[in-house]
Amino acid sequence: MLATLSDRLADTFKNLRGKGRLSEADIDATAREIRIALLEADVALPVVKEFVGAVKERARGEEVSGALNPAQQIVKIVNEELVNILGGETRRLEQGKTPMLVACDLQRPNAVNQLQVNGERVGVPVFAPEPGNGTGDPVGVAQASIEEAKRKLHDVVIVDTAGRLGVDAELMQQAADIRDAVQPDEVLFVVDAMIGQDAVTTAQAFLEGVGYDAVVLTKLDGDARGGAALSIASITGKPVMFASNGEKLTDFDLFHPDRMASRILDMGDVLTLIEQAEKTFDAEQAMKAAEKLSGRGGEFTLVDFLEQMQQVRKLGSMSKIMGMLPGMGQFRDQLENFDDREIDRIQAIIYSMTPAERINPKIIDGSRRQRIAKGCGRTVTDVNQLVDRFFEARKMMTQLAKGGGMPGMPGMPGMPGMGGGKGRKPKQQQKKGKGGKRVSGNPAKAAQAEKAAKEKAASAGGNPFGMPGGDEVDYEKAAAELNLPKDFSKFLK
Repeated sequence: MLATLSDRLADTFKNLRGKGRLSEADIDATAREIRIALLEADVALPVVKEFVGAVKERARGEEVSGALNPAQQIVKIVNEELVNILGGETRRLEQGKTPMLVACDLQRPNAVNQLQVNGERVGVPVFAPEPGNGTGDPVGVAQASIEEAKRKLHDVVIVDTAGRLGVDAELMQQAADIRDAVQPDEVLFVVDAMIGQDAVTTAQAFLEGVGYDAVVLTKLDGDARGGAALSIASITGKPVMFASNGEKLTDFDLFHPDRMASRILDMGDVLTLIEQAEKTFDAEQAMKAAEKLSGRGGEFTLVDFLEQMQQVRKLGSMSKIMGMLPGMGQFRDQLENFDDREIDRIQAIIYSMTPAERINPKIIDGSRRQRIAKGCGRTVTDVNQLVDRFFEARKMMTQLAKGGGMPGMPGMPGMPGMGGGKGRKPKQQQKKGKGGKRVSGNPAKAAQAEKAAKEKAASAGGNPFGMPGGDEVDYEKAAAELNLPKDFSKFLK
């Protein structure tokens, strides 16, 4: 949603790189670009004025003039001011309660049914005595829900009221009547982030007419300009408590102003990614995979690879996951064009293999690859690419798990010839002959050493097991000690 703003700010900061000192003209030009970027993102004008004014004031101060890298200091200032206009700190609610949902949206078609479906998905009961679809008294339902909650020992009641995209006097009065009927501890105002400046206008009207304690932002994954997300907290003075980045329940989470600011500035949102992974990943499976990659729990196979891929898929689309990593803004077009069905194709190829092939991909020869391709409806080239990429990925992940650094990356630990001092030549290795023995560089001495080695081998006699001193092996005795079948000794010779 805020991709355009992110790109404009990135271009603005590029112009500051390499400057050891920022002049007044540099600060004014940067402030002008930031102002244009915010206005294009549909941020409310009062918020833009306040934001740019704060950035300019701090940019002229000692924290920039005395900094070793003024450009980075400007980015730091912009980041901190973004956090401020987004609401500052994260607001949290108590957890570990036993909630109940109440269906008081009796206006929108199928709103009651939709709430019941969502409640069933998360295991939360829904109080819905009225069918909705334009019939029923929402205030009466809200009053009855409190008694129902007391009777069934629910300590949290969440009342879902009718939604509206604009200022509607009748529905606003209905919301006020429900508020008076149930006397809630918290009133949350839900805002569609895609409607732009109308969201700010509606939020202000409901704050004056009904009142609320915090805001919930939805559709942050949309393609609108997203100015509402940057304006509401500053205009209303109420924090954004929750935000939704998709249509699934897993996409609904706490709103973190600092993380949103980091994403706008293309610094990524690694903390959210880690939290989602902790909720989604099977800890035992992840530990087994880590042990295999570090060489302590066997070899990492295609079975493990498939399990890890399925775990990653639970996090959401690959473009969304990669978008949380720092510096991914420059690859936005590639990420948006990534086809998530590619994971289904990889899964189909692996499922087309035999158990033995998944455990040991090295046995997959030409004929096996043809059979796998026919079994999954893909080409042999697709199978080849998957197997090759698996071996490359396993090699890289194994080296990372062992602390050896990234293969092929200069200056990383564990790489030969990458960590030496400046101007030092690599130590010249002495030549080795057959069997790994050192060979003299003098031809006469080398010939003499080779002759001595041949004489020693001839005097020692034949010994298939390389026993020291050339001692003969008693194969029958060896077979008896190993409890091998009678006459098995002939196979040892």
